[in-house]
Amino acid sequence: MSAAAVEPSASATAAPGVVRPGAGVRSLRATRTGVQFDPLLPFETWEALGARLGCHANATSWWLGDWLTFGRQKYGRRYKQSMAATGLDYQTLRNYAAVSRRFEPSRRRSRLTFQHHADVCALSDADQDLWLDRALLNGWSRNELRRRLHAARTAEHVPSRVFRIEVESDRADRWARAAERADCGCTAAWMLQVLDAASGDGGP
Repeated sequence: MSAAAVEPSASATAAPGVVRPGAGVRSLRATRTGVQFDPLLPFETWEALGARLGCHANATSWWLGDWLTFGRQKYGRRYKQSMAATGLDYQTLRNYAAVSRRFEPSRRRSRLTFQHHADVCALSDADQDLWLDRALLNGWSRNELRRRLHAARTAEHVPSRVFRIEVESDRADRWARAAERADCGCTAAWMLQVLDAASGDGGP
């Protein structure tokens, strides 16, 4: 993360990589692999920087997803270029893009994390809103939301069977890309939709 992203009020004349948080504080130095703080950094400034870093860490997931979505619409499918530009792997980028496409900006809860949204991505819009609103109202962490979702599914007591198949890597990649085109962040959920449609009964 660049120094500017950590502290926008830094002086424009400061040396690259140096952030000057305010009067009475000497400096902190941020690089691509870490940050060094001045021993005299006040607690209030340290706390404020933590809040800012946390905000940016969550926001960058949305930013990357929206960046990929724009690139796909404008320039076509260019995941190789995206991987090279960001240094991130295909699966990570695909997940960012799938969640971002699934949630229009107006439906994103700024007080919940990107991962909250990712955990409900495979649900219908109405169920997504229901669970995100519950998480917001009750202050659930991402792990608590996941636990509640699992408990709700278990409570349904729907008999199930497990199917395991082995497929070639290129076929699995094609399936993942097909799920992406259907705006489904979860390949397994997309597969169930396809199978239910093929069976003609629409599933449970």
